[in-house]
Amino acid sequence: MSISVARGTRLSTTVADHIALTKPRVVSLLVITGVCGYLAGAAGQVRISVLLAVAGGGALAAGGANALNCAFDRDLDVLMARTRNRPIPGGRIPVAQAVLLGVAMNVGAGLWLARSANLLAAGLALAGTAWYLLVYTAWLKRRSTQNIVIGGAAGCFPPLVGWAAATGSLNATALMLAAVIFLWTPPHFWALATLLRNDYRRAGIPMLPAVVSIRRTANQSFVYAVATMLASLSPALWAGAGAVYTTSAALLGGVFVARADGFRRRADVQSARRLFRYSLVYLAALFLALVVDRTIGA
Repeated sequence: MSISVARGTRLSTTVADHIALTKPRVVSLLVITGVCGYLAGAAGQVRISVLLAVAGGGALAAGGANALNCAFDRDLDVLMARTRNRPIPGGRIPVAQAVLLGVAMNVGAGLWLARSANLLAAGLALAGTAWYLLVYTAWLKRRSTQNIVIGGAAGCFPPLVGWAAATGSLNATALMLAAVIFLWTPPHFWALATLLRNDYRRAGIPMLPAVVSIRRTANQSFVYAVATMLASLSPALWAGAGAVYTTSAALLGGVFVARADGFRRRADVQSARRLFRYSLVYLAALFLALVVDRTIGA
């Protein structure tokens, strides 16, 4: 009995470690934006098989990219309190196994999306993985304070995948969704990095709050927050969204800018924490508002 229990415990621990490699909390937000991109593009004409491919394939691609990131960044992860107990630096999963998992998940994602949606959606999903690994992880993360600005563009791909899966193409509204995520990422991540700035310094990662003052970080975050709100309102210029979305974007964006302004004025960890927490709510609510708007208007 005790041997069976021990084996069961080891198995559950191994499964949990493999799941942890994929960073499920990060994946969940990417899946939300991808699914919303699909629902907005479908405008009420939803095909369950395609929706499942966007959600499942998106989760596989993002999770696989995170597993590969964990393998590449293992030397940094062991230096940071937040990451030193991850499966690879903790010695519970070999690097080769993480690489194999990441590659397999992305192959599965590409095949699923290509078969159930289209080649454009599959290609965009794999392009997102390539951007995250090559541009952010391998090139900019260790070299530039703009790492999360340029490299963070990997987060723009999920809504494009969803839209492409629904329509077979990309238009101005789809590109607006990507632009919002691109501009939203710096204030979102810099707020979090402000809380973790000592960890980044210890690892020698030039994340902006680890290199410059909190006030300078907050000032730049505010500029990006304003730009995010303006980008989110752009569909009103070409009738890409109706009153439900436009009103929601104005209200949600107003609070986002207010939180960023609070961070700018106070330049402390409390205001950074408030900005970070609201940024998660903001993005999910904004995308949901577009889905509702386009479904009602269909």
